[in-house]
Amino acid sequence: MRKVRVGIAGGAGYTGGELVRILLSHPHAELAFVHSKSNAGNPVSKVHQDLTGDTDMRFTDLLADDVDVLFLCLGHGESRRFLETHALPHRIRVIDLGNDFRLPGSDTHGDRRFVYGLPELDRDGIAKAHDVANPGCFATAIQLALLPLAKAGLAHEAHVTGITGSTGAGQSLTASSHFSWRSSNIQAYKTLTHQHLGEIEASLKR
Repeated sequence: MRKVRVGIAGGAGYTGGELVRILLSHPHAELAFVHSKSNAGNPVSKVHQDLTGDTDMRFTDLLADDVDVLFLCLGHGESRRFLETHALPHRIRVIDLGNDFRLPGSDTHGDRRFVYGLPELDRDGIAKAHDVANPGCFATAIQLALLPLAKAGLAHEAHVTGITGSTGAGQSLTASSHFSWRSSNIQAYKTLTHQHLGEIEASLKR
């Protein structure tokens, strides 16, 4: 069985690092390249030190077109711009880990249509899809809790408290991402305005 050749765009962030770790040990995947403009030439393990000894790959600023699947591990709002500035052959399947293509009405780009990738909601659709919009982390946890209630007609109103660690905010340092603020502390974050609300509402309506 031929392995699926996989590329990663935006591989220097937390999401990209975790994806590299998963793909390196996946029996049916071959990681072809890890793209990062800011770290081109650097060893992947220099940025993701937990991968020391697992790979000698280096980041590249080039995109090879000999892959079967390209994962987009870019910041929210950057995936659409990436596809606008990079002419990918249509045969390359795209799995976006950002939020650019998750919502109905914004789930297309050119001739690509992204299927919302929550297996518990649409396993058959994902299996047939060419391109997939991966659900957000909070959105996944909240939907797995609320979808059974919605299916039973009981999800009329819901209030959810989700708690994340510092990696949830990405790698950029802010006053509230330092250890002295995070340690033994909890704060409200984007209450009623979180970027995952839209996809949760869309799934519950389905």
